[in-house]
Amino acid sequence: MHLDHSHDESTAVSADAHRPDGHRRALRIGLGGPVGSGKTATVAALCKELREELSLAVVTNDIYTREDAEFLLREAVLPPERITAVETGACPHTAIRDDISANLEAVEDLEDEIGPLDLILVESGGDNLTATFSKGLVDAQIFVIDVAGGDDIPRKGGPGVTTADLLVVNKTDLAPYVGSDLEGMAADAKAQRAELPVIFQSLRSDVGVGPVAAWARAQYAAWAASA
Repeated sequence: MHLDHSHDESTAVSADAHRPDGHRRALRIGLGGPVGSGKTATVAALCKELREELSLAVVTNDIYTREDAEFLLREAVLPPERITAVETGACPHTAIRDDISANLEAVEDLEDEIGPLDLILVESGGDNLTATFSKGLVDAQIFVIDVAGGDDIPRKGGPGVTTADLLVVNKTDLAPYVGSDLEGMAADAKAQRAELPVIFQSLRSDVGVGPVAAWARAQYAAWAASA
């Protein structure tokens, strides 16, 4: 038996949707998923796709390094002051679900230092299928898996797969080389997630991050409309 799929189609709103000065804060979207699934590459692609239309910032999480933030800085996806890193020093679950204080401080500092922001992407460190974000930290969450990790991942479920607002099955271009059955993965994801959306993605294709960016735009539009 898998988890309850009840889901409000509108953007989830955390209790602290306003800043202390009364102004609406930025929408926060979390990205989680196993090591190597393509979370950072997806964040980079989203920044490039959305930076001309939304005011963006990024918080990355690594256990002992700032490697993901350094990758984004090298790729110049946003100005350096819009990218910050949290060194969790422990299991990534802790910093995004249990003790979220370091991440909350990071997102609040970005808004204080840069000014009004539309969207902050919070990338978890590499984690497993049980990872979820606290609703006190993010308003919606994306879970990224990849076909090279095994086409049985959607069938295995876990909170990340079953309850994330969006499931991204990444690196579909590798499916023929690793023997992954994309149709089977789609069927398993549907069985686990009911009506929650699933996007199959290859950042190497012409379509690239477009569908995920469209989903993020819809989340922001709902957030802005609810202000």
